[in-house]
Amino acid sequence: MDIQKLTSEQQLSKWAELIQTRLESGQSIKEFCLINGISKATYYYWQKKVSNAKCTVLGGEKESKTEVPNGWMQLAPKPAHSAKATLEIKINGCNVAVNTETDLELLKKVCQVLMSL
Repeated sequence: MDIQKLTSEQQLSKWAELIQTRLESGQSIKEFCLINGISKATYYYWQKKVSNAKCTVLGGEKESKTEVPNGWMQLAPKPAHSAKATLEIKINGCNVAVNTETDLELLKKVCQVLMSL
């Protein structure tokens, strides 16, 4: 764990305690900030950071893996097949379909022939 992450976690922990202290005291945010020499903007900033950190922790708990019965095997979901983008060129009854797998040299030759018509 790097020092920056550790420092950030320590700050989150400190602010979580301060916010909890304010909630338990029953003081308004304005009153709490005035007594503790904290700007309201700083308080709200850290309140949001603490709230987001709690949501991240709770969100991670919901994504626990489903237990697979003994003797069974967990299969990975099939990746969604992306549709191949196709360009279709129609000139004088001649149809040319081009996609990402088309040989560029062949396409170049076909275009040269079509331009000569």
